[in-house]
Amino acid sequence: MLAGASSHTSSSKMSQGIFPTSRIGNSEFPYSGASSFSQPIADMNDNDETDLLSISWNQDYDCFAAGTSHGFRIYNCEPCKETFRRDLKCGGFKIVEMLFRCNILALVGAVANSHYQPNKVLIWDDHQSRCITEFTFRSEVRGVKLRHDRIVVVLEHRIYVYSFTDLKLLHQIETLANPRGLCCISHNKNTFVLACQGLRQGQIRVEHFGLNMTKFIDAHDSQISCFALTSDGLLLATASVKGTLIRVFNTMNRSLLQEVRRGVDRAEINSIAFSQNVQWLAASSGKGTVHVFRLTVRVSGEDSLTQPNAIQGPTLFHQNSSSSLDPLISPNTGANPNSSLSFMRGVLPKYFSSEWSFARLHLPGNTRFIVTFGSQNTVIIVGMDGSFYRCSFDPVHGGEMVRQEHVRFLKLCVHHHAIC
Repeated sequence: MLAGASSHTSSSKMSQGIFPTSRIGNSEFPYSGASSFSQPIADMNDNDETDLLSISWNQDYDCFAAGTSHGFRIYNCEPCKETFRRDLKCGGFKIVEMLFRCNILALVGAVANSHYQPNKVLIWDDHQSRCITEFTFRSEVRGVKLRHDRIVVVLEHRIYVYSFTDLKLLHQIETLANPRGLCCISHNKNTFVLACQGLRQGQIRVEHFGLNMTKFIDAHDSQISCFALTSDGLLLATASVKGTLIRVFNTMNRSLLQEVRRGVDRAEINSIAFSQNVQWLAASSGKGTVHVFRLTVRVSGEDSLTQPNAIQGPTLFHQNSSSSLDPLISPNTGANPNSSLSFMRGVLPKYFSSEWSFARLHLPGNTRFIVTFGSQNTVIIVGMDGSFYRCSFDPVHGGEMVRQEHVRFLKLCVHHHAIC
């Protein structure tokens, strides 16, 4: 019996054929067996209204999943297009977690779902139209994260890590109260790093599972509201409920590498994202603003031979890596190119010396947005109001971002209410 979990059942054993070659986003899907889901539909201009319960990126950030009061939908990002959906008569899903673009998803039912309860995690194989396994807990599931080899389930006070191949429980982590299900994991095959709240306010716990190493980072004085890892887990960006500062840490030695400032007044930071090349950091706030910061942290590894000017720092070894090339992380001591006060660093108070955003965008309305980076210096923004934005920024001069695409990807109910 698991502490905090009443049962852990599998509807069928995990086999080597669990990951068929089908990919979400393809036009053809084979369906077999009974399923309570309807057939997929690919039409963004429908008239059926629904409630949007959640939005989340896949691990490559090239598509996103929307949990609705009727089921879930999957969208491509460039361009924004619905690829398929599944609808239920019994209710919707409050958590929909993709596994890259393959046919496996993790689903958690909404409170109004009469068949799938919010204390259960379903691992759904859309290729076979069936539930592969089911996890049941004593309390409500707050979050789920997937890797090719792991399933991470987040409860309010505990995190469970399971093997994807045999469903065995591998790790249990106790956390501070975590009603929002804050947790992030690395996605590189060679490293498995997990970041979550510690047991003290403002503290982040980082697990380097491949190295059997735990680090505690005292990131903020206030409660943590948002954080993100790079795909290899070597950098961590954090924000507190104040929402004025975002800090970037080295997860290996806990050192603070950079501090950037969103603003001077309080605002909830809803989403943080690193660019794939780790040159930029984006953040969205509850004030409808999106900020892009230039990272002064240099990361060199496999491409270090092609970047002779890359600054070398303390070696950070890849966990379980077959490569002899090790990533190197060090702070760039150059001044913030966007700050006219850089010559007075160390003299002015911290308010002036923290680095301000390089590019920015203000969006209409009052909604929660999540953000990521697209191709060719673009930022992709998805809102809980059913809006999608793709904006570009000037990598040399910064300033105001330019809207390249704006789509209403989901028509929402005028009067939000629970649907059974």
